[in-house]
Amino acid sequence: MWHLKEYLILDGYNVINGWPKVQRTAEINLDEARRTLIDLMAEYKSFKGIEVIIVFDAYQVKGTKKLKEKIKGVEVVYTKERETADSYIERLTTELSERNHVSVVTNDWAEQQMILGSGATRITVRELVLDFDAAKGKIHRRSEKLEKIISNSISNNIDREILRKLEKFRKE
Repeated sequence: MWHLKEYLILDGYNVINGWPKVQRTAEINLDEARRTLIDLMAEYKSFKGIEVIIVFDAYQVKGTKKLKEKIKGVEVVYTKERETADSYIERLTTELSERNHVSVVTNDWAEQQMILGSGATRITVRELVLDFDAAKGKIHRRSEKLEKIISNSISNNIDREILRKLEKFRKE
């Protein structure tokens, strides 16, 4: 029996255009928007413990060959010339869905129908953003709680006179 792996596949430009924070960056600099999306997804990957694949469409870029690279633990794919991100995602989803749990993030209706037909789960960009924000909030609350525990345990174990002097020093 094998362990089911969980994959999240993103239609890169579709997500950039649907995530307001990243879209604003794209209006100024598309390369920076791609980097921002990769950074956000590297963070999301660490929150969720899942495999993340971002597919960028190089369909109209003359002479491009498919490029796959790992950046901060995220697999980033640029399709080859005359290959759309949709067709690459469709093939990858079908292949991975046989033995894994696969979710695809896109707002493209036609692509969503294909995803559902291949046995994968579809996620809208808005749903991803909401889940990302919720996960980030949970991490933030946990770290605040941990800081309070550490702070309380330190103040409980320091001599009262030293604690008073430190507090006086902090206020100056």
